[in-house]
Amino acid sequence: MNKELKPGDKAPAFTALAVGGSYDAKRVSLAQLKGKTVVLYFYPKDDTPGCTTQACGVRDAWRELSAKAEVFGVSIDGAASHAKFIKKHALPFPILVDEDHALVDAFGVWVEKSMYGRKYMGTERSTFVIGPDGKLCAVFRKVKPAEHVAQLLEVL
Repeated sequence: MNKELKPGDKAPAFTALAVGGSYDAKRVSLAQLKGKTVVLYFYPKDDTPGCTTQACGVRDAWRELSAKAEVFGVSIDGAASHAKFIKKHALPFPILVDEDHALVDAFGVWVEKSMYGRKYMGTERSTFVIGPDGKLCAVFRKVKPAEHVAQLLEVL
C-alpha cells in the first residue's frame, strides 16, 4: 500500500469516466481541473444506506458546495450502477467509475475491513480536497455519512 496521503501532498493524477452531472459520459482528469478546487469523495457502494445518506447530503448542499469546488463521488461500481443511483436519488453531481481500482489504490482507500468477524477488502469512506495547485488541502478518513457535508463546508 502507498503511504497515507496528507494535506500538502501532491494529489495523485487520475483519469476516469464520469456519470451524471455536468461531466456526464466524459473522461475527467485531474490535469483538466487544474486551477480549480476539487473534492473527491470515496464511498463503498451505490445505493446502500450510508452511501445514500452521504450522497443525499451532498445533493442537499449542492448549491453551496458547487459554488466552491468541483465535487465528484467515486466508487468501484460501474457506470450503469452509478446512473441508476443518480436517477433514483436525483443526484446533481458526477460520480467517477473506478472499476479497475485505479483511484482507490492511488488514494490509498482500498483497505482491509471487517464485519461480523469476516475480513474483506473494500473502499474506506474518505474525502480528499485538492487545491487549485493540485495539492491536497484536506483529507478526511473514515468519514461518517451524516457529518460529511459539514466537514467539507468547514474547509471550502
